Amino acid sequence: MPELPHTPPLTFLVASPHLRGSFFGDALILLLDHTEEGAAGLVINQPMDTPVSDLLPDAPDASGTALLGGPVQPQVGWCLYQRPVGAEGELRLVQGLLATTHAETFAQVRASGQPYRLLLGYAGWSAGQLEQETRDGAWLWLEESTPALIWDTPAGDCWQAALDRLGVDPSTVASGGAQA
Repeated sequence: MPELPHTPPLTFLVASPHLRGSFFGDALILLLDHTEEGAAGLVINQPMDTPVSDLLPDAPDASGTALLGGPVQPQVGWCLYQRPVGAEGELRLVQGLLATTHAETFAQVRASGQPYRLLLGYAGWSAGQLEQETRDGAWLWLEESTPALIWDTPAGDCWQAALDRLGVDPSTVASGGAQA
């Protein structure tokens, strides 16, 4: 099973308070990939009004509410889950957190009875774009060794929980970012 390299294991992008009112306002993004060519991640705290069972009419057993993972390819579903099911397309991010875009694997995850989150779409940045947005003050970076923010925190509370872990009071963050 392939594993993404992360040191520390997970990197989250925490939206700066001045992004409120935009698509990424109060967003917490699990960074999946970050190279010279660009970056990709999943917004893990934007619940949609759509039950997962409505998105999957052939799966009335599906539970929970879908999340909007990002504005890129919202027709593509991502499943985050805790334990391997031994299926094709499993991507182990860290202990206790796997991801897949394979429908068959998602069906096995549902059948296993384990907790999961279904996200539609992803967030993407071109080469250098995420670095520039960070310099402009759009993102705070949080590194975590476990997926506790995903599994132990309600989606609506994730952004504030991430700020708390960083020791940041959102009212003290000025727009404009770091200037040299």
